[in-house]
Amino acid sequence: MPNLASKKCIPCEDKNMKPLAGAELGNYLIDVPKWLLNGDGKKISREFKFKNFIEAIDFISGPIADIAEEQGHHPDIHIFYNKVDLDLWTHSIDGLSENDFIVAAKIDAIFP
Repeated sequence: MPNLASKKCIPCEDKNMKPLAGAELGNYLIDVPKWLLNGDGKKISREFKFKNFIEAIDFISGPIADIAEEQGHHPDIHIFYNKVDLDLWTHSIDGLSENDFIVAAKIDAIFP
C-alpha cells in the first residue's frame, strides 16, 4: 500500500460504496497506530494534549483546518480546554473509507 500521507482523498458520494471492514480495515489501522478504532468499527479517534486552551485552538484552526480543507474530508472535533479529540469517519457511507486513513496519516506526519 502506498504511503497514505502522500495520497489525496477522493470524493465519496457513492452511497453503494461499502465501509472498510475485516482484514482490509486492519491493514489500514496498522498504518496509523496512534488512532483507535471505536467500538462499532465506524470511526477512528486520536487524542491530542496541549499546554493550554489557546494551543488547542491554534492546533484546530491551523494544521487541522488546513489538512481538512485541502483534502475535502473533515474530522469531528471535540475540545476540552487543553485536550482535542478528533474523530474520523466517512459520513456518506456511515463507516470508514481510505479517506479517513489518509487524513489520519497526514495529521500524524505533522504531529507524530
